[in-house]
Amino acid sequence: MGNHILSIEKTTDNRFLNMYNLHYENKVGGRGLYHVASRGKDVEHLKINTRKNTPDGVIIYSIYGEKRDRMVLVRQYRFSIDDYIYELPAGLVDEGETYAQAGARELKEETGLDFEPLQVDEMYHKAFYTTIGMTDESCATVYGYATGKVSREGLEDNEQLEVVLADREEIRRILKEENVSMNCGYLMMHFLHHTDEDPFYFVRQE
Repeated sequence: MGNHILSIEKTTDNRFLNMYNLHYENKVGGRGLYHVASRGKDVEHLKINTRKNTPDGVIIYSIYGEKRDRMVLVRQYRFSIDDYIYELPAGLVDEGETYAQAGARELKEETGLDFEPLQVDEMYHKAFYTTIGMTDESCATVYGYATGKVSREGLEDNEQLEVVLADREEIRRILKEENVSMNCGYLMMHFLHHTDEDPFYFVRQE
């Protein structure tokens, strides 16, 4: 028999994220303890037990401007590094929401901008695991255009961020000099090489 879980216990009781101890046995019979963070509210809702990769959150890749020449970013303070990092706007998916609805709500809350989602092949909306070595969290990505005026009136008390409408020159600077989240960094690279006629060429339905 290969590696397998023996038992699971919840060790915290928080609103948005909790820690779980996984007691396991490895492929040679050794036993150990593995720590996992999860959005799951209890053991029953962990993806270990549901066996469903239901996305916890949504990431919004949006392009701004009449010339489609700016990428919507947030420069946000994160306690885990006690510093600012460039990210894509993102947030949790509420029960009953579609990815597009969650994306539009989160973009409005974080930036004040309106979101016009694109219809893309389902494989590009598929939820991907974010940091599988530490958590079972997964996020889907939505793509589209942002319009309107920037506002930070919808921010929560703990959210400390700056909205950045970055052109290619600024994207290059950020990639070279700043802290950047992984998914944001990859999409910045796409942005640098897109055509002005179709910035979402790589997710178009074939």
